[in-house]
Amino acid sequence: MEQATPSVWARLEPFLLGALQVPPPTKLSLHYLRKMAAYVHTRDGCYPHLGWPMWRHIACGKLQLPEDLAWLYFETFDLLTPHAPEDRLGWAEALSQCSSPKELDRVRSRLSVDTLQFLLFLYMQQLNRVSLRTSLIGEEWPSPRARSPSPSSDRETKTNSQNKNWDDQAHFTFIQTHLSDLLELLVEPGQLSRSGQVVRDSQVSMEAVQGLSFLLEGSMSRGRAVHPLHKLLSRPPLQSQAGYSKLSRSFSLQQLQAWLRQALGLNPFGVSACLRSGKKLAWAHQVEGSMKRAKIARNTHMAPPGSKVVLMSQVFRQTLAKDSDKLAGANIKLHRCSEAFIYLLSPLRSVSLDKCRNSTVVLGPVETIVHVQSCENVRVVCVAGRVAVGASSHCTIHALTPTRPLLLPGNTALTLGPYHTYYPSLEDHMASAGLAVVPNTWDRPLMLGNEGAPPDNPSYRLLPTSEFCPLVIPFQMEGDTCEVPGGLPPLYKKALDVRELRVQEWQKTVKDAHLTKDQRRQFQALVEQKFHEWLLESGHRQQLDSLIPPTVTTSAEEPSGTWVDTYGPKHRPGETNPEGSRHAVGQTPMAC
Repeated sequence: MEQATPSVWARLEPFLLGALQVPPPTKLSLHYLRKMAAYVHTRDGCYPHLGWPMWRHIACGKLQLPEDLAWLYFETFDLLTPHAPEDRLGWAEALSQCSSPKELDRVRSRLSVDTLQFLLFLYMQQLNRVSLRTSLIGEEWPSPRARSPSPSSDRETKTNSQNKNWDDQAHFTFIQTHLSDLLELLVEPGQLSRSGQVVRDSQVSMEAVQGLSFLLEGSMSRGRAVHPLHKLLSRPPLQSQAGYSKLSRSFSLQQLQAWLRQALGLNPFGVSACLRSGKKLAWAHQVEGSMKRAKIARNTHMAPPGSKVVLMSQVFRQTLAKDSDKLAGANIKLHRCSEAFIYLLSPLRSVSLDKCRNSTVVLGPVETIVHVQSCENVRVVCVAGRVAVGASSHCTIHALTPTRPLLLPGNTALTLGPYHTYYPSLEDHMASAGLAVVPNTWDRPLMLGNEGAPPDNPSYRLLPTSEFCPLVIPFQMEGDTCEVPGGLPPLYKKALDVRELRVQEWQKTVKDAHLTKDQRRQFQALVEQKFHEWLLESGHRQQLDSLIPPTVTTSAEEPSGTWVDTYGPKHRPGETNPEGSRHAVGQTPMAC
């Protein structure tokens, strides 16, 4: 009988969702994290779970991090931690009832994280460091006068913006290169020398291996079920290979490290594998042949939860819409999409937009993070656990989010606006993702790594009420949501009421003019002419013309009508879908 060969790989989600895409402070280098690892084992309230008050004490008092940054790391780690939707909704309710900083701090004090996993999470921030060879020599704790490095040139900022979070090869290399450091953070403090080095014959407890499961998972052989690392190493044959001692209930550090290096490989559910063997979704060219073919692939038919990926690349001058269980809980990446209108109306795990231009993206509730990177003139409409934007210009973000939007380096001319749309099943999707309407901090961004930005030239603005107009999702669906969840902010609601009053006054003026039948016909023709001129000048004509395709073209493995993929000015809004799709056109999303 052939012996099963175990495989271990880096989990996708910690790197994808947890690594902030800026170089970490020097205070999070291995030298200081070693000291933190020793410190938490000797203080009450630090181990095995670390509460917010003690982490704030360590981060602000010892590591000299700003409190906002300390909370950002703590909150980001909790965002990755599995919680039932009911628990997240309860947490949101508690936060929304805080009326003072003191009450907010009291609610935050209820939050705690796994200490060992949090240490690994902090070290994992080195993924986006420009140079991993930093000095480990310094004082016992950083001096208050020490400053965090900030980008000193446009070239460095551009380098920092490279997206390693989706690169499974980078994840593999990181684990392979820093495996000894990761294990070192997990050993008991008594096994470290005075210089902080691991002593010979050190042991790694099963509890520590369970912490390492935050970053690693595996299976016994191809096609087998996926298990966290500690579950994999609970099997007697593998325990023997990894140096487990039943007497001490721990592993030999040297043998465990050697076994991990031998078993470590690329994630079989990562982006590379999805591109190589995932199910492809393709659409036909425009008849004229000038349309680029959208490249779309997914691994949702085979990947375990947390590793589901849908990749959409080079969507060009197309309107794509999907409401499907295949999207639910998936990590979505939109890459190099241009002049497109994309509607993904399902509860999602995460969404990343990379190098997209001149497009509109409307999303269902995103449980964790919507990340916009290196985009230009893109409008994103989302309900999300967090929104992050980096190295992007002239983008507009309409968000409903319980966490402060994260503005990373390299942004110019961003606009932040309130969430301003809905679709019938939106509130049901929000409940399944654990997202509530309050608190909503869309207008209080957190600037990260932008210390050098001139105060008189901020990288963002809040959307002026004079430019605000609600977006209408142009598809008929089942559900009970009939208004924007939580309503619009008062100033924006007032601006809409004033605009509606002007429309009514204009209609009354036309009615009181007592035009003849010929005059009404001429007047109507003039208004329609001006309206169509505006549609062409604004670029909205493209979306109007493309909402309904001449035929519904889907891949063989997708049922007809689950995707709406449209080209060409063959149909007008208001016509019915020739294939009887549930996505029939209601009205244009550019209703303003």
